[in-house]
Amino acid sequence: MGEGRPGVAATLRALNGALGRSAALWVKENGARNLRHRDFLAPRAALSAAFPGGQVPPEAVSAVSSLRGPAVLPLRVCRQTPAGLAVQVRRPEAFQRLLGPLPDAAPPAAEARTGCVVLHCPALRSPAALRPRHLRSVLLADHLAQLLRAQGVSVHLVPALSEERSWDVLRQLRICWPSGSGGSSLTDADAVSALKAALGRCPCAAACEQGPGTAKGVICKVHLKSFVEQQGLLGYDPNLDVLLVTEGTLQSLAELQEAVLQCPVSDPMAPPASPFPSISCCSIVHVVNCEEEFQLQQLDVLWRILDPGAHTALQKHLVCGPVKVINPSSPIGADQYFQLRKRQMYEASVIKYGELAQDEAWTEVIDTLTVAAIRFEMLSTAHRSQITLDLENNSISTKGTKSGAFVMYNCARLATLFNTFQRAVEQGTYPPLPPASELNFSCLREEGEWLLLFNYLLPFPEVLQQAAQLPPPSKGIRITANTETVCKFLIQLSMDFSSYYNRVHILGEPFPHLFEQMFARLQLLGAVRDMFHSALATLHLPPLSQI
Repeated sequence: MGEGRPGVAATLRALNGALGRSAALWVKENGARNLRHRDFLAPRAALSAAFPGGQVPPEAVSAVSSLRGPAVLPLRVCRQTPAGLAVQVRRPEAFQRLLGPLPDAAPPAAEARTGCVVLHCPALRSPAALRPRHLRSVLLADHLAQLLRAQGVSVHLVPALSEERSWDVLRQLRICWPSGSGGSSLTDADAVSALKAALGRCPCAAACEQGPGTAKGVICKVHLKSFVEQQGLLGYDPNLDVLLVTEGTLQSLAELQEAVLQCPVSDPMAPPASPFPSISCCSIVHVVNCEEEFQLQQLDVLWRILDPGAHTALQKHLVCGPVKVINPSSPIGADQYFQLRKRQMYEASVIKYGELAQDEAWTEVIDTLTVAAIRFEMLSTAHRSQITLDLENNSISTKGTKSGAFVMYNCARLATLFNTFQRAVEQGTYPPLPPASELNFSCLREEGEWLLLFNYLLPFPEVLQQAAQLPPPSKGIRITANTETVCKFLIQLSMDFSSYYNRVHILGEPFPHLFEQMFARLQLLGAVRDMFHSALATLHLPPLSQI
């Protein structure tokens, strides 16, 4: 059709423009009840504020009905209602544009995004065993890295995992994190030496007298508080004062320096005084749990002191709230947490599926369900909020509608549907699915079908973009990201898909007069399946073919 893929944001911009007002007057409807009558609404209160007496001029109403555009949904009617100005979409055409053959489109939005982000997760430097609170920040950084890459952003993960200790729990959770030295333009020793030289020139640094109470390996002490006050930096803990710098501290900074050096865009703003004048300009995001935020702030300020480049001024702190474990018999490690959830998932699967779940073929299924359960448990809550883990009760039951297991179950139902259809085609029961251009989407009249298209397939690209946004701090160094967006989207999608699938029989009797509707529904559900897969990929979760 050559009109491109419609989007929510573009349609809302066009609707607001048609009314000739700069204010955002229109909202997209989401609830099934309202969607029976309208798809977009300019509420009465907003119209009253924008137009005298809330009366929209007839020519503006006509302009809304005649809106056209490459990314604008086709509109059918615009009318005044008691709730406000209501618009309905021409639904068959909307189905066609979202499910039909793709036009010769411009490069996707993901290719338009450029830039580089260094994601730093200090939890992976901890010499002690990882605990659930550490796991939360690591899972969040891993998910955020996938979201950014999907938008065309180059991502570097720091620190590299030490080869001297076991990281089995990260491997079991399918966390993709680099290990060992990644190779760079400077050796670690050279980078540390450059930082030591910067320390020697630093007016905030002073020699540290070695005494009985001095920690081993201390190189010098640096007065952080005076620097923070002189620079007028906001958002730092008022208790920041003197930092005892060790070799390990400089190694941590050296690894951050190396990651920034790998960013592709040179920084013309790096001042000559910087010991690293050729360093790249990129955004540095420290993902840290709230209990270790103070130590991270110390590292942040020290880096600003030693390297006053533009990149260090772009540091952001994404702080995770606490992880509260209810009544643990003893402090629980991340590996124990994983094994506990895996045992609970196995027991829940046996209850639901009986002996089938005890088959060896189910080992991989239960592993994937466990990973999904933990990732959703850790990531479906806003990152700044507290998470409560009840380890005594099996809170990852396969029956809950808000769990990762429920999402994976519905993804598997789609796989089963298409496997069943394919076998029927091979047996000659059904003809193959025709090309999208030959399908009649006016057959899709069931309420749940519009819900799946309008609330999920239509806004999905924008959902991924919003989840990957790293807005600048409003004040200080902390940022808020929408890292829970994808999990919540998948949970709600699973609930609406499950409701539709339980209500509507997709593969009907093999009568030719029924094929038209069946094929249109299969095209819709094929797009839903692909959307599931794309969203799960940002969580490093493979789709299940059985459950």
